[in-house]
Amino acid sequence: MAETKEFKWYVLKAISGKEAKVKEYIETAMRTAGWDEFVSQVLIPMDKVQIVRNGKRIVKERNLLPGYVLVEAAMTDVCYPRLRNVPNVLGFLNDRGNVATPVHQNEINRILGKIDEQEETFLNEVPFLVGETVKVTEGPFNGFNGEVAEIMQDKHKLKVIVTVFGRKTPLELGFNQVDKE
Repeated sequence: MAETKEFKWYVLKAISGKEAKVKEYIETAMRTAGWDEFVSQVLIPMDKVQIVRNGKRIVKERNLLPGYVLVEAAMTDVCYPRLRNVPNVLGFLNDRGNVATPVHQNEINRILGKIDEQEETFLNEVPFLVGETVKVTEGPFNGFNGEVAEIMQDKHKLKVIVTVFGRKTPLELGFNQVDKE
């Protein structure tokens, strides 16, 4: 392979869950061992996800491509074995012998575009259905049973119809204020 300084994107297959360690190892080697001559950046595509747990919103980051680490490198005879032998790395994606195949730039742009343009994704499991009977567990109507009339997923609330003194009364309650009957 001829020594060129043309940087292209490659995908390293890593042991799932060890992507951050691989990235940290390569970045440390870039600073201390002079790998910055042939590696310009290392990236783990992450996605921000908002989850509702116990009535509280939690923002978590999750790996967009589990088991893979993106590396922008000028692939040389020196670079290939160094990256290939990083701890927790299984090899290159599309590895053919001792030659790693670069990923097309349009695929990288699509992945990087997802990271740049992403808005927080809501993984809200709505544990209730319209028409389902629920029991109020908090507030002044604690202990009352009612029927779900409407689900307001964006607000994480339900409109529940309870019967008070023989009259149907609508209540707006949070997901954490009711339990399934």
